[in-house]
Amino acid sequence: MQTLRTPDERFVDLPDFPFEPHYADIPDGDGGTLRVHYLDEGPADASPVLLLHGEPSWSYLYRHMIPPLVAAGHRVVVPDQVGFGRSDKPAEQTDYSYARHVAWMSSLVFDHLDLTDATFFGQDWGGLIGLRLVTAQPDRFARVAIANTGLPNGHTRPSEAFMRWQKFSQEAPVFPIGDIVNGGCATDLSPEVIAAYDAPFPDDSFKAGARIWPSFVPTSLDDPEAPANQEAWTVLEQFDKPFLCCFSDLDPVTKGGDRPFLEKVPGAKGQPRTTIEGAGHFVQEDKGLELADLLIGFITS
Repeated sequence: MQTLRTPDERFVDLPDFPFEPHYADIPDGDGGTLRVHYLDEGPADASPVLLLHGEPSWSYLYRHMIPPLVAAGHRVVVPDQVGFGRSDKPAEQTDYSYARHVAWMSSLVFDHLDLTDATFFGQDWGGLIGLRLVTAQPDRFARVAIANTGLPNGHTRPSEAFMRWQKFSQEAPVFPIGDIVNGGCATDLSPEVIAAYDAPFPDDSFKAGARIWPSFVPTSLDDPEAPANQEAWTVLEQFDKPFLCCFSDLDPVTKGGDRPFLEKVPGAKGQPRTTIEGAGHFVQEDKGLELADLLIGFITS
């Protein structure tokens, strides 16, 4: 597997991103290894809060949420998915798959970091990957919170907005990462922040993972990961630990996506149905401090 590694100088002096990088070598699934980056802030002996990003962002997405979570006494772990941020980027689209993303994050979270008593929060693909981790080893997690995500198992067709996005990701001649993130926000990001989202991708050769990821969402029963997600749902339907849905009101891609979790996950019963108002798909950008306070309260309660 040929991999690319973004030069460190691309990450110098990014706005509001003073965090120290951490790295782990994990199996690439092809006989080699990948270097995966993660942030690890706060007291090492505190119960961890695991924050997973999705497409096409990276750990920079959580920069406003990390300080208040740390100030509340939590250890905060924020990985970069393979193909994003400071993590290695396999060069070919065929190097990626949904199953490999799950295996790569499992290697980091379970084998390298050995996280236990964790609070998980995931948005976008962070939920599709993270919920697979939660259902694979539920004893490691104390509670779960999700926003603007899902766990599709092939039985339900995604929204038309998602299908348009999936088509764009595969066919658009230009794939402007920072502008895509900006377009998924209710607020306008500054040029400097847009450039920070572009930082991991010096040129198009680094974007194989970003390009292919939307095509892995199971949209039919023929999808190779549909059975695995169906099995994950059987675990979620028995998951009685606290489970919080905090979707935003202005995301056309995942609108209504909290309903299956509220109806089927026992741990969601009795939790407040929280809608974050004035936020788009990337709720961490639009309402990061509000979301951090929500997680702090969720953990405390």
